[in-house]
Amino acid sequence: MLTISQVASYAGVTVAAVRHYHRVGLLPEPPRDASGYRRYDAAAVVRLIRIHVLASAGVPLAQVESMLDADQASFTTAIKAIDRQLDGEIQRLQATRTRLAKLAAGDHLALPQCVVDYLARLRSLGLSEDFVAQERDAWIVVSAQVPEQINAIIAQKHRDLDDPEMVQLYRLLSTAADWSSDDPRLTEVADLLEEILNRVMAAGGVVEPDLDDRLVALLDATMVAAAPAAAQLLTLLEQRGWTGWTRMERRSEPSPSTS
Repeated sequence: MLTISQVASYAGVTVAAVRHYHRVGLLPEPPRDASGYRRYDAAAVVRLIRIHVLASAGVPLAQVESMLDADQASFTTAIKAIDRQLDGEIQRLQATRTRLAKLAAGDHLALPQCVVDYLARLRSLGLSEDFVAQERDAWIVVSAQVPEQINAIIAQKHRDLDDPEMVQLYRLLSTAADWSSDDPRLTEVADLLEEILNRVMAAGGVVEPDLDDRLVALLDATMVAAAPAAAQLLTLLEQRGWTGWTRMERRSEPSPSTS
């Protein structure tokens, strides 16, 4: 007869594992001898080894007991079912690793691939990383609100970047974070943007995100907070007959100049 430490050693497991198998009902607990110690026979060693082999192979403990007493056909069926479960888990883990690898690249966090590609194109134009980061944060919000529209919206943004004047506008805006409110380049930006907007409107407009008014106001406020000159730029645009930034709309009449 064997002690618990001996049976554990023969089976290649720890004493704690033997006690755990007792608690979950996989290994019957033998009676104690006159000294109060459990005594195990050879059958216990065989069962414990089989439990250990199955558990080490990835069989859930909840299924081990039924497999210990199964006939060969039932055992084979159970093994195949477990293999399918493990294959599904492997695929899930591989997908998780793929997502984690994308997150490590930075822009993939909370963004669809089309937006990531668009941000990469902005970088290829030599735009500042701060400007791209502001774009990224705005697109995270927009993508979450209108996921079904984002592919069409980004496709339009790519078409916009095919226009040399739009690229020129972006390059100006990329450097605008540190401009003062009286920087003469603001007028250049407003003039260029007005020209682009008039041309776009004449061509029938563009794809606009269907965003809640409060969200539009929040995005506009974020833009104004990010650059000291942003409020002045909006004022200049209003003087030219345009209102808003996230959702630019033409006023019926231009605002009177305050200059």
